[in-house]
Amino acid sequence: MALHYLLGDATDPILKPALLPHVCNSRNGWGRGYVLALSAKWPEPEKEYHNWFATGKPQLGDVQFVQVAPDIIVANIIGQEGTHWRGNVPPIRYAALTKGLTAVFQKAKQENLTVHAPRLGGKLAGGDWDTIEKIIVGTMTVETHIYTLLREKKDWPGTVYENDVAPDTTPTTDIDLSSVFK
Repeated sequence: MALHYLLGDATDPILKPALLPHVCNSRNGWGRGYVLALSAKWPEPEKEYHNWFATGKPQLGDVQFVQVAPDIIVANIIGQEGTHWRGNVPPIRYAALTKGLTAVFQKAKQENLTVHAPRLGGKLAGGDWDTIEKIIVGTMTVETHIYTLLREKKDWPGTVYENDVAPDTTPTTDIDLSSVFK
């Protein structure tokens, strides 16, 4: 079992059957970030998310599993409180993410699924990726793949991607390039 970083689209998992978790907010808001890619590919996760609020009030940490293809399940995790920062507090709720990912990984293990996700909670929800990565590793029970879109690679310096055909080759400061620029 390992955590793999890949460049690519988390809605197009490299292995199947697959479980695709992502962070949703607690206010029935859907319309920015990764959910746009989900909705463009499959209408069911958004429809079921809104139905979930229409029939009850999902709580932080709750997870809704939505089958979108015979070999793909999307997991809507209520892992953020609202959609806006409150002072210095981002919308992400780490305890809720931990609870949600625990349920995701239990299901993945029971059903022999691999997990494929964007940097869930690390962009719009304002989460600290080092903290989120520790949560993922601490709850992970199956092979897990974290995807970064190529256009967002620059936002995550230092990440080593297993499928990167053009890794950052920026010279280090200990190389003397003065003779090159004469």
